[in-house]
Amino acid sequence: MLSLLIFLPLLGSLLVALLPDSLRNTYKWITLAVCVLELLICGAVYTSFDPAQASYQLLERADWISLPLGSLGLVSIDYLVGVDGISLPLVLLTGAVMLVGAVSSWTIEKRLKAYHSLYLLLTSTIIGCFLALDFFLFFLFFEFMLLPMYFLIGLWGGPRREYASIKFFLYTLAGSVFILLVMISLYLSVMDPVETALQMGIISDRSEATAELIEQVQYLLADYKIQPQQIVHTFDLRYMTHGGNYLPDSLLGPSGEIVWLGIPARMLAFLCVFLGFAIKLPVVPVHTWLPDAHVEAPTPVSVVLAGVLLKIGGYGFLRIGWGLFPDGAAEYALLLAGLGVISIVYGGFNALAQVDLKKMIAYSSVSHMGFVLLGIASLTSEGINGAVYQMASHGILSAMLFLLTGVIYDRTHDRRIDSYRGLASAMPGYTALTAIAFFASLGLPGFPGFVGELFTLMGSFQSLWLPGWMTAVATLGIILAAAYFLWTLQRMFFGTLWSRTETTHPLPDLDARERLMLIPLAALALLLGLFPNLLFNLTNATVAEWIQRFSVE
Repeated sequence: MLSLLIFLPLLGSLLVALLPDSLRNTYKWITLAVCVLELLICGAVYTSFDPAQASYQLLERADWISLPLGSLGLVSIDYLVGVDGISLPLVLLTGAVMLVGAVSSWTIEKRLKAYHSLYLLLTSTIIGCFLALDFFLFFLFFEFMLLPMYFLIGLWGGPRREYASIKFFLYTLAGSVFILLVMISLYLSVMDPVETALQMGIISDRSEATAELIEQVQYLLADYKIQPQQIVHTFDLRYMTHGGNYLPDSLLGPSGEIVWLGIPARMLAFLCVFLGFAIKLPVVPVHTWLPDAHVEAPTPVSVVLAGVLLKIGGYGFLRIGWGLFPDGAAEYALLLAGLGVISIVYGGFNALAQVDLKKMIAYSSVSHMGFVLLGIASLTSEGINGAVYQMASHGILSAMLFLLTGVIYDRTHDRRIDSYRGLASAMPGYTALTAIAFFASLGLPGFPGFVGELFTLMGSFQSLWLPGWMTAVATLGIILAAAYFLWTLQRMFFGTLWSRTETTHPLPDLDARERLMLIPLAALALLLGLFPNLLFNLTNATVAEWIQRFSVE
C-alpha cells in the first residue's frame, strides 16, 4: 500500500504528460481521480495500522544500490518505506490536502498539461518524504519536491512569481546542503548489522537475522573484530538510531569525542540538520521566503504549501534531528525553544500589521509553526504529541484559510483587507465558514488549534530543559492571533456592504465546488477538535518510546 501511495501519483503525472493536447479537459479529471484513490489508500493504511505498537509498520524493503568500495566497505542503499505514529497523521493529512488542492486546481486555465503533471509529481514526492525510512531515499524525495514547486509558483503565480520561486528554491536548496553533509557523515559512521553478517558469512539470508544476531555483530564491531572491507554501511534510519551500530572512533559516533571548531561533531551535525529543516518549517530568521511564496503562488499551491509542505520541516527535524541526535536535542533545547518563541511572537506581530489577507495568513503560519518547534524542544510526551497534533491541525486550518482567500480573490482580484466591508450581508455562507476558520485558528476550545497549542504549552511548561517564562511569553501568540483574526473579521464582514472594486452586481456567495472544498475541511477541524484522541491514539505509543531516550538525562 505504501509503494502504491508513492508511485500512483507518479504514474498519473506521466499519463498526463503523455496525453495529447486535444484532451486538455481530461487532465483535471485524472488528477482528481488519482487524489481520490490516494485518500482511499490512506484510509486503508489507517485501518491496517496498530496504534498500540510503537515500531514501524507496513514495512516494504527492496535492495536498490549495492556497490563494493574495497577497503571502504560496501555501499548499500535500500528502497525502504514504513509508517509509525509520527508519520501516519501527516500521511493522512497529505491525502486530504492534496485532494482539496486538486479540486481547487479546476480554476487553473493556462498550461493545463504541465500544471497537473507537476501537481501529481509534487504529491508523489511529499508522500515519499513521510514514508521513507532510508535517509538517502528521504533526501531524494526532499530535494526532488523543489522542482515541481519551483515551476508551480514560477509559471502560475502572481506578478513577482519569478522572484518568489527563485527565493524559495535557493533557501530550501541551501538548507539541503547542510542536511546532505550530515547524511554523508552518518553513512560513513553507521553499519548495517544484518548485511554485515551476510558479508561475513555468519548468515546466508536476511530472514535468519534475529535480535541476538544483531547484538552479536554490534559486539564484534565494538571490539574491532570486523575487517573494514566487510562492513556494510547503511542509510537505514532504524540502524542510525542505535548507538551500537556506529563504528568505533567514527566521526558521528555516540561517544562524541571528535571536536570540530570547538564543538563536538555530533552537536555540529545536529545544528546543521536543524538549520536545514528550520528553513522548511520555517523558523525566524530563515522564514522570509514564505510570505513571498504564499503571496505569489496560485491558491491551490498556497493550500499545498501551507497545508503539507511546511510540515516536512517539522517532521524531518523530528525524524532526523530529534531521532538521530537526542543528545543534541537535549543540549540545544533552550536555543530551539527560544527560536520557537521568537517565531510565535514575531509572526503574530507581523500578521497584525498586514493589509494583504494572504500575507496575514502567511505570517500567522510562521507563528503557529513556532508552537511546533516549542513542543519539540520541550522533550516531553505532551510537547511532542502536541507538536504532531499542531502540524495536523494547522494543515487543515491553513488550507481552509487560503481557500477562503482564493474565493474572494477570484471574484474581485483584490486581497486587501481594507477593500471590503459588510461582506456578511452579501456572502453569508462565505462569512460563516471564514468565521469558523478564524475562530479555530485563534485557538477557540472545540477546535484543533486549541488542543495543539494547549499541549505544546503544557509540555514546555513542565519541561526539565526549559524555563517557565518561555511558556508565558509564548502565550502572547494566542492573544495576537485573536487580535489579527478578530480585527480582520470585524473590518471585512461587518457594517454596510462596500467593496473597493467596482462591481455592477452583488458579490456571489460560495458555489457548489467551493462548498465541496470548504465544508469537509470545517467538519474535519470540528471532529479533531472534539475528539483529539483520533490523533493522539496514533502518536502516543511512538512518542512514549522515543521519550525514554531522555528519561536518564
